[in-house]
Amino acid sequence: MARKKIGLIGGGQIGGVIAQLAATRELGDVVILDVTEGVPQGKALDMWEGMPVFGSDAKITGTNNYADLKGCDAIVITAGVPRKPGMSRDDLLNINIGIMKNVADNLKQHCPDAFVVVVSNPLDVMVYACQKLTGFPANKVCGMAGLLDSARFRAFVAAEIGVSVEDVSAMVLGGHGDSMVPLVDYCTVNGIPITKFLSADTIKAIVDRTKQAGGEVVALLKTGSAFVSPAVCALEMVESYLKDKKRLIACAAKLNGEYGKEGYYIGVPTIIGAGGVEKIVDLELNTADKALFDTSFGHVKEMIDGLKF
Repeated sequence: MARKKIGLIGGGQIGGVIAQLAATRELGDVVILDVTEGVPQGKALDMWEGMPVFGSDAKITGTNNYADLKGCDAIVITAGVPRKPGMSRDDLLNINIGIMKNVADNLKQHCPDAFVVVVSNPLDVMVYACQKLTGFPANKVCGMAGLLDSARFRAFVAAEIGVSVEDVSAMVLGGHGDSMVPLVDYCTVNGIPITKFLSADTIKAIVDRTKQAGGEVVALLKTGSAFVSPAVCALEMVESYLKDKKRLIACAAKLNGEYGKEGYYIGVPTIIGAGGVEKIVDLELNTADKALFDTSFGHVKEMIDGLKF
């Protein structure tokens, strides 16, 4: 049986980690595309030469030519300028939307049937632009954000309580930015609400840290942004699609009446399987969380409505 083919548009830090993990786990053959000559080819060669140690027969190639993505089952888009200290995700919009236009034109030509996961920021706007520009079905285009924000929430909760991260479940909805909505009501330790372990003040501090988690990494790195955690999360979404695992994953999906919204992308719980985003789970939110979600949606909608293609 032929292996699946995974295309990575953007050969930077995130693309590199995804390539390595996808190949070592033999999820498929990997093609790294980047505009800088030599960079994707060099990274791919370096990784491929290490595959015998992992016992993986997956092929890794690098290219500057979109035609080499032909036949990809899944595409992850990381292309764009990363955040720098003091820069918000929204500041990246004008720069990265131009890059997305070029990416979308090439996807239409070479990968019309691929499942597309967008990682580029500002996430919710970029995934909307990708789907709009490609004309791909909404269920085949989504954005990686909610899974990452939820993972950060889980990590902080587990560390504070002193339990395994495996036993912490969490869900973060809304836009991928400061207006995101970590749902305390849906955060549990092996089914037990975190309110049984933590005070209200501690929970608020964790929620606030979750909202600022990306910026915290940027401030520490000084010359880049988070790359390992986003890569791991993007690959989880790809794997759920390729293996039809039907994982319940928070991601940026296009709403069609869920949460009382329609026509826009924002972070919500979804089921990802062979059909792409097969279902959006419409959670019942308490009054405070619903108000926060509506505010987050309004911020995303304002940016999207201001787009000029």
